[in-house]
Amino acid sequence: MSIEALKAEVARRFGTPAVVVDLDVVERNIARVQALCDAAGIASRPHIKTHKSPVIAAMQRDAGARGITCQKLGEAEVMAESGHDDILISYNILGEEKLGRLGRLLSRTKVTVAADNPVVVAGLPQAAAIAGRDLDVVVECDTGRKRAGVETVAEAVALARDIAARPGLSFAGFMLYPPENVMAETQTFLDAATAGVREMGLEPRIVSSGGTPNLPNLGKIRGVTEHRAGTSVFNDRMMLAAGVAGLEDCALTVYATVVSRAGPERGILDSGSKTLTSDTGGLEGHGLILEHPQAKIARFAEEHGFLDLSACNDRPNIGDVVRIVPNHVCVVVNMVDRLIALRGDQIVGELSVAARGRLT
Repeated sequence: MSIEALKAEVARRFGTPAVVVDLDVVERNIARVQALCDAAGIASRPHIKTHKSPVIAAMQRDAGARGITCQKLGEAEVMAESGHDDILISYNILGEEKLGRLGRLLSRTKVTVAADNPVVVAGLPQAAAIAGRDLDVVVECDTGRKRAGVETVAEAVALARDIAARPGLSFAGFMLYPPENVMAETQTFLDAATAGVREMGLEPRIVSSGGTPNLPNLGKIRGVTEHRAGTSVFNDRMMLAAGVAGLEDCALTVYATVVSRAGPERGILDSGSKTLTSDTGGLEGHGLILEHPQAKIARFAEEHGFLDLSACNDRPNIGDVVRIVPNHVCVVVNMVDRLIALRGDQIVGELSVAARGRLT
């Protein structure tokens, strides 16, 4: 089937906007990350926040991944219900309601959680008591990204001590999400933190690094045992800009229809902020249109994508279906209930975005 025929068939069967994934590309991306981790001698623990699909998580597991990463407890619950085990929740968990859910989850599957402060650590024994088994906890460390994580070695060591002293908790190691250009600084931090906990008789069994843009850095931090890559399963315009993916690696595109050409240099897509989202990822425009790469999706209303066609010699017509590589694929997936699945130029079915909207 030609690309034009495929686009017409997607529009006929599912309508637009439609979020479409090529499973052949997904499998290549999974295999590539697994091979990179294998070559570096570390485990792949993919982050499912990108695809939110137990089916794709199973593809990653079958390719050799050892466990998965979830950002929120709700995602972990969905994955556990689908048979996935060995789950790292890479987020501070607070509050009695969440701790109760964590305890029930821990009672039936292997769970590790992250913490970066004593308030979170103080609540976690409640979950362990509910489960009737110990809960592994990693200390989240910030080595320059300025998001979550303790900022000093002294804080990391003190929090490890606090975890080890709590009933039902086990200090498991450290979790990192280093900026791509601070490998030496991260190594210094990790070495000092490791030495500090060993002086107390503790051993970091897990040292978890993360980020698709950090895939070229695999093996550059000694002591890392696993890596959490999320976006790499689909890739997006941000990964193109970061130089860690090519267009051939972009497995997910949004199919959209040109519904208006009210002026010679402008047009309207039926994909607005409710589909492509307002997250630019620091890039100009809101996506790359494969058929018209000089076109710019300049701004959004909820259901309108405003096209700036001033740089285009070849301009789309009303009714044309185009394919868009989104700037940030993770947030796009969270906007839809299903992904249309392809194998090459054939539609092979649908995948439920089962963990969509699990924000707690």
